[in-house]
Amino acid sequence: MNKQTLIQVHNRVKPYIHKTPVLTSELINEICETKVYFKCENFQKMGAFKMRGATNAILSLTEEQRNKGVVTHSSGNFAQALSLAAKKIGVKAFIVMPKNAPQVKKNAVKTYKGEIIECDSNPIAREEMAEKVRIEKGATFIHPSNDDEVILGQATVAIELLEEYPQLDYIFTPIGGGGLIAGTILAVKYFSEKCKVIGGEPINVDDAYRSLLSGKIEYNDSNSITIADGLRTFLGDRNFPIIKKGVEKIIRVEETEIINAMKLIWERMKIIIEPSSAVAFAALLKDKENYKNKEVGIIISGGNVDVTNLPF
Repeated sequence: MNKQTLIQVHNRVKPYIHKTPVLTSELINEICETKVYFKCENFQKMGAFKMRGATNAILSLTEEQRNKGVVTHSSGNFAQALSLAAKKIGVKAFIVMPKNAPQVKKNAVKTYKGEIIECDSNPIAREEMAEKVRIEKGATFIHPSNDDEVILGQATVAIELLEEYPQLDYIFTPIGGGGLIAGTILAVKYFSEKCKVIGGEPINVDDAYRSLLSGKIEYNDSNSITIADGLRTFLGDRNFPIIKKGVEKIIRVEETEIINAMKLIWERMKIIIEPSSAVAFAALLKDKENYKNKEVGIIISGGNVDVTNLPF
């Protein structure tokens, strides 16, 4: 892994993704007492950063692999991302989704021509069904976050941010499965002299925070719930070593703090973000004393939200 590899990945995915805007707000700068730059992946194709990793993973396959299609398990953004990326590249996508996944997400996958295979709503059932599809169809399995090519694709978010604002002192990102923060760490390593990476995580599902403390991958109780449902996943053996070595710290936030951060962005910046995206901003708000007069990038990871079911 080197800077050249990341540049090649970025050039490879560019034709298939949007270069998303970076927005600022004078009012938010005043509230945080720092300069904040929001990298808006809510404006990415299919509404989230995951389009980048999905695209890179498919483009990395051989022609023979592409001809047999790809498979993943996801109830959310990666299901949509892999479906759309596969459609654009001309590859068949099989998407294993829990039976109780929101209909709006299933509809989105169908719109992008992904073939949905339903399973029971638990991690083991998802993995078993994905493996069954992989064997039956000969499709290549692509994990939503614990895959080297996916992680490299996600790194392009921070690469773009640092190309525009090389002076950043920190980049805040939410932590769920670990693909985005691992990619951000790699980008910072090769594209910045001084920038540090901070993770934001809901206190109700703080497996990454506990993993850093224990030095091994920790899990959440299956009953643990958070409004940031996209962050209920856990780290993997590909991204955890990168995170363990490269993250500055993880700030845990309460549900009310996530909602307040989300509301502030909706009201003041007039953009739609999902609760998972608000977690990184909530982390900055909670710990703003430590970032006074710094230059801070925040990755708004996505904007796929059910507008009929808002928390405010």
